[in-house]
This record gives sequence, structure tokens and C-alpha cells, in this order.
Amino acid sequence: MPAQNILVVDDQPINVQLLKRKLEKEGLSVTAAYNGIEALDHVEKGKPDLILLDVMMTDMDGIEVCQRLQTQEDTRSIPVIFITTRTSKERKLEGLGVGAGNYFTKPIDLDETLARVQTQLRFVSINREILGLQRRLVESRRAATIVAVTQGIAHNLNHLLGVVIGYLDLVKAYYDKPEQVNKNSAHVEEAVQRIISIVKQLSSLVVKTRPPHSTAGLQTLIEGGIQRFQNEFKLEADVTITNELGDLAIESNIETFEEVLSKTLINAWESYENQPTDPRPIWIKTTLVDNPVDGKMVQITIKDQGRGLDPEIQDHIFEPFISSKNTVSVGMGLTVARHALRAMGGEATMDNRESGGAKYTLVHPFEKRASKAIQEDE
Repeated sequence: MPAQNILVVDDQPINVQLLKRKLEKEGLSVTAAYNGIEALDHVEKGKPDLILLDVMMTDMDGIEVCQRLQTQEDTRSIPVIFITTRTSKERKLEGLGVGAGNYFTKPIDLDETLARVQTQLRFVSINREILGLQRRLVESRRAATIVAVTQGIAHNLNHLLGVVIGYLDLVKAYYDKPEQVNKNSAHVEEAVQRIISIVKQLSSLVVKTRPPHSTAGLQTLIEGGIQRFQNEFKLEADVTITNELGDLAIESNIETFEEVLSKTLINAWESYENQPTDPRPIWIKTTLVDNPVDGKMVQITIKDQGRGLDPEIQDHIFEPFISSKNTVSVGMGLTVARHALRAMGGEATMDNRESGGAKYTLVHPFEKRASKAIQEDE
């Protein structure tokens, strides 16, 4: 394992040499820089594991160096320990405020400095191990998802192909009875359409580009999503809308928005354990929420009084083909809905309601996306 590299930055050569000698005796690799510009050049050439940075330097002081490191994604996480002659609380807070993880004061105590460096490097090693574990976890879950998708698709397609073959055999058997032929042909067509739907959903998971947007009214979009849900699944569901935002104009992809809402509504409808002809109420409510990063967002909440979520799979409800006898989300409906909404800059979540049933929360960009579109038009 290569030695961890420390970048020592100080405009006093004697301080650099003292630190360099002490750290190298402990098997650490040390790179020296004698001003801020030189330090940034070294960081650009090779990312150090830790930076010991003098605050008071000519041309560019340590505060500015640290600020520049914070502006770059690939250097923001490099730990920095400030070396300072100032012991005032305000100065120390200023250093911590621009990203320094620690500090020590001059004159330098080499043993104390070494102890702080070794402690910080241990944190670096632990953090890298955690990141490595997270990457492996993501890879494992991705592999598991691929297996789940593959198995789910194979199961569904094999079942539907069996249906197609069965009804085709019936068509052949009753070829001289037009009424039976038409009836069986209709079943074949229905199964083929379901196969097409699976392929379409699978294709939508692969697409990562942002779909084209246009301006549409929120109320119109919601009503379109409900209409699609009712038409696609041939249902007359009881959906109550509380939309205080009215026909608020938002930038969205109409097709995608309606598809997301439709898939969410069918999951809410299927969560009921009563007869399909019995009441299965669903409620939709809209509001504007503030997001620190994305500005104002349109939040659409869908509630039902169904069976709710099984705690065992609650954290995996948006993964493909997640299902159990006590939950909803069979197939890829919610997976596709979340993926499509994320492609538009939004998010989808799902939780149990305290009063029973489930709550789906769909968040769609409003302020940031709209302002961007206006700027582009101008």
C-alpha cells in the first residue's frame, strides 16, 4: 500500500523542512509548497491525502487557498489543517468556516502536529473504507436489481406467451366458428399488448435523457393522469382532488406526468382488499414546497385507505417486481414512475399513513425549471 501523501504549505522554508523531516520519519510521503499558487498546482497534479496549510502567506493566504479548494468537487473533500500564528477565536472560526478540519498554532509542536496528522489520516482511511463499502453495496444492489428485472420479465413474458399460444390453439380448433375466433383473437391481442407494455416499461428505465418539456396547467395535468388511469385499466375509480394551486402553469412533459400519476393511482387502487366493485376512495392534494437546492416544487400527495406497506419490503418498494401477498407494487409500475419523475428533476416516495393505508408523494420542479425555460427563451 503506497504511503499517504501530505502537502505542506508554508512560505517559511524552515517550517516546511521541520514538518517534512518529522513526517517522513513516520513513513509518510511529503510534498512541499511555499505559496498558495504553488499549493494549488500540486493539488491539481495529484490529490494529497491531507494538507497542512499556513494561513498567513503573501499573494494568496491560506483562507483563499481553502476557499478555492471548496469550489471544486474533486478537491472539496481533501482534509485541511491550518497552521496559524493567530489565536483569536474569530480567526479560528474563519478557518473552520472555509473548510478546515482542524488547526494548530505556531510555534509548531512537532509531536502534537504528528499526532493530529495521524488522527486525521485515520479518519481519511475510515472514510475511504466506508466509500468503498458503499460502492460495493451499490454494485451488489444493482446486480440484484438486474437479476430481479430479468427474472420478473422472463416470468411475465413466459406466462403471456403461454396465453398467446393457448388462445391461438383455440383459434385453430374453432376456425370454422367466427364468434369463437373473434373472442379468442381478442384475448391474443390483449396478451400481446401487455407484452408490448412490459417492453415499453423496460425501455423507459434505460432512457436517462430529460424528456422535452412544454407549459401545461397543473389541474389539466392531474385530470389527464386520472383519465389515463381510468381508460388504461378500464376503471371508474373514486378520485377526490383538492388542488388549491388551480391550473398553475408548470414546465413538464405531459405524457410522462400523466403516466407517472396513472401508475401511482393504480397502485393505490390495487391496495384495497375489498371487491373491485366496492368503494376504493383515493385522494389527491397539491401544494407548493420550498427545496433549498431546487427552489419551489409542486408536491402532489396521493392517499388511500388500503392495506398499506409491508414493513419487510418498505425500503425496496420502488425496485422492480417487488411484491408480497400483503403489499402492492407488483411489476415495474412504481419503478418506472420514480425513474420518469427523476428524469424530470423530481422525486417519488411512499409511506404508510398513521390512519391506515398508504401515502404517495410526487414532487415536481416548478420555480427553478420555469425560470430556466424563461432564460433560454430570452
